[in-house]
Amino acid sequence: MKKLLFVVNPKSGKEQIRPKLLEVLDLFSAAGYEVQVHITQRQKDASEAVARWGEGKDLIVCSGGDGTLNEVISGMMELSAPPLLGYIPSGSTNDYASSLEIPKGTMEAAKNVLEGVPFAIDVGRFCGDRYFVYIAAFGAFTEISYQTPQDKKNLLGHQAYMLESVKGLTSIKPCRMKVEWEDNVLEEEFIFGMVTNTISVGGFKGLVTQSVALNDGEFEVLLIRNPRTPRDLSNIISYMFLKEEPNDYVFKFRADRIRITSEEPTDWVLDGEFGGSRQEVVVENLKERLQILRSADKGAIL
Repeated sequence: MKKLLFVVNPKSGKEQIRPKLLEVLDLFSAAGYEVQVHITQRQKDASEAVARWGEGKDLIVCSGGDGTLNEVISGMMELSAPPLLGYIPSGSTNDYASSLEIPKGTMEAAKNVLEGVPFAIDVGRFCGDRYFVYIAAFGAFTEISYQTPQDKKNLLGHQAYMLESVKGLTSIKPCRMKVEWEDNVLEEEFIFGMVTNTISVGGFKGLVTQSVALNDGEFEVLLIRNPRTPRDLSNIISYMFLKEEPNDYVFKFRADRIRITSEEPTDWVLDGEFGGSRQEVVVENLKERLQILRSADKGAIL
């Protein structure tokens, strides 16, 4: 009998997995899987569970938001032979699921796990010992994802991020950084930066190019330097939220490896979870490191 590890965050999003949990388990059992269920209890619980019980499994399935998916993937990176990954999104924004066009409905996503085709995805390695699947970011707005209370996320969903973003405008603090990639060097004061592998960030699709491939071995990088006037800040916010054309304060490029050093410790966020405070960061793209199941009609590549 095939073996499946099912990691579930029951508090994610509006707790939509709860009323469907037995139905999902029945679906997997009927498909011939011996199912081991782990209900997460705390941060890093999912990654520890996958590292402990994932070896030898035929399939690992994650139900939760982007943060839970990050933990599951981090745990899979510790396995000698990572199995296929299935994803049942149940978070507030589900950026990565949107990029993969995984169904939003619980049962539709569960059926996609059984009927989908393997799709190789890049994984980001952060400072040699942490991982992310769709975003590593610093600066303005980044703390919103992990500081917004779960009950507010559940109640307001995407609107919660919008509300907290507005509150954070008054506390923007620039940081002087040196950014290096390939033969390029950029030194500026930045208020925001992100290294991504997604078409959606915080539910917004205008922050990154729509020609993103999740398996091309490259990241999309966006950096915003410190505005000099209130009008400059207004233009930046308009660009971020209203999809207006880039301006002189916005830098965009692609890279498979990037090194960022700052004058003082800077807080980073990995897939919506706190990634630590660091003065030197190296981000590397691990091309097609894992395989996730996506809809069969989407094919093997984006």
